[in-house]
Amino acid sequence: MALNILGLIMMIIFYMFVLGIGIWASVKSKKMGSNNNSGQVVISFLANRNVGLGVGMFTMTATWVGGAFIIGIAESVYDPTKGLIWTLIPLQVSISFLTGGLFFAKPMREKNYISMMDPFQRKYGKALTAVLAIVPVLSEIIWIPGLLIALGATMRVVLDLPFSVCVWISAAVAITYTVLGGLYSVAYTDVIQMSLILISLWLCLPFVLTSGIYTNIIETAVNNTYQAPWLGHLGLIDMWRWFDNFLLMSMGNLAMQDFHQRTLSSSSTSTARLVCFIAAGLVIIAGIPSMLIGAVAASTDWNSTSYGSPSPYERGEGAMVLPITLEHFTPTFIGIFGITAVAAAVMSSTDSILLSATTVFTTNIYQTIRSQASDRELKWVIRVSIIVGGIVATSLTNLTTGILVFWILGSDLTYTIMLPQLLCVLFTDFSNGYGATTGFLVAVVMRLLCGEPLIGIPVILHLPQCILEDGVYIQTWPYKTICMMAALVSILLFSYVSLVLFQKGIISERWDVFKVKTQRESPADCGREDKDDKTVSEPMLEING
Repeated sequence: MALNILGLIMMIIFYMFVLGIGIWASVKSKKMGSNNNSGQVVISFLANRNVGLGVGMFTMTATWVGGAFIIGIAESVYDPTKGLIWTLIPLQVSISFLTGGLFFAKPMREKNYISMMDPFQRKYGKALTAVLAIVPVLSEIIWIPGLLIALGATMRVVLDLPFSVCVWISAAVAITYTVLGGLYSVAYTDVIQMSLILISLWLCLPFVLTSGIYTNIIETAVNNTYQAPWLGHLGLIDMWRWFDNFLLMSMGNLAMQDFHQRTLSSSSTSTARLVCFIAAGLVIIAGIPSMLIGAVAASTDWNSTSYGSPSPYERGEGAMVLPITLEHFTPTFIGIFGITAVAAAVMSSTDSILLSATTVFTTNIYQTIRSQASDRELKWVIRVSIIVGGIVATSLTNLTTGILVFWILGSDLTYTIMLPQLLCVLFTDFSNGYGATTGFLVAVVMRLLCGEPLIGIPVILHLPQCILEDGVYIQTWPYKTICMMAALVSILLFSYVSLVLFQKGIISERWDVFKVKTQRESPADCGREDKDDKTVSEPMLEING
């Protein structure tokens, strides 16, 4: 296959346009900083808390509609061992947004927090929070390689460009405008990228559906035509595993800084909640084209296409079924639009994740070490953190067989460790450092004991119905949810017991490391005092209902 010159030109134009928007937004960010009293952290990470509904709903959606989202949905629907029943990511993310809008956006935004770890800092102190903050930082960085790998593999299939070139150029562009403009650049480029994602995918879909190459997808949904039905099958033994994965993807997102960064940067509490509700609908709309393309691929006799036989799944190219379908089912020009959508999705997620990781690191780790850091120092810490985080994450793309590994690690960290911590710190008055520490240890130890064959961790704690498949033990119970619930119960139990022991004088107060006896103020009662609260400025594309 020769180099696709037209596709290359289109991608260059796209990258230059996105970079231009990012640089323009960075200029706006600098003007904002010089015209008001807001601190560098608030401007860089929260766009001075002036993100209106228009920009907010796009940047919230774009953060989750990444390359793994678009390509992964098509792959899973097409995979004869999975199917649509195992591909509910749009619904799961939508539930996350609805839940976040109903229960999390208001208490977080009203207290003017900067990161999701600020409630911990208020309640547990800086030292423990700095330790806990390592988890969300790692989980954010772990997600990026999977996104970039998906992009590199896609461009290699359609444009015949070297994998490493695609990955590093995409990462460099995202790192550049994120360093220059912070959330201003990320938010404004997200508007462009999300618009391109929706337009491109929905533009490609009619060409795929009217190609006439495939069998009616309604028939193949339940019939074994060329492969197993694309609706999928859920056996009795798989029920708990399905339930576990559904909860992980539905609730785990709520323990990620990406989500809270969007609500905390909103111009008001009501805007933050509306952003969540609208994004819940947009993410489903964004997932429909990939789902239908996967169904078409599962309904195709590939021997009758220019791709030939055997099928992508039989060749081990099932992960690339979306770009392969676009290449062989649509005109060249239209297929390139689809690849541009993938590039836009990857960049919109990569920049958001980099900024989120930097937010937690700067505000909850670095400022714990350097509490008197000046705005100038923090500005350079932010820039260096984004660059270092981007380089480290991009370097991990050399592990080209590890897309699923990155996904699993990132999800497990947020769901099993951080979600129970966040629930307790926001919605209980008596949780304390002793409970948080115990819950953290319980979650980590139990998760390791339950094992993860895909990353080589053997099963040591055999839960009921643990089965042996091909010499590897597989947990069939919802072990991730069990680990999460064990951590949640541990936090509540040890927090209550320690509180009683110190309040009743059973243990001397001088042994009270976390000062729970004098800790009477929950994070819901006080927030972070920001200079930006005194600043009135024009919201970013505010939409008044």
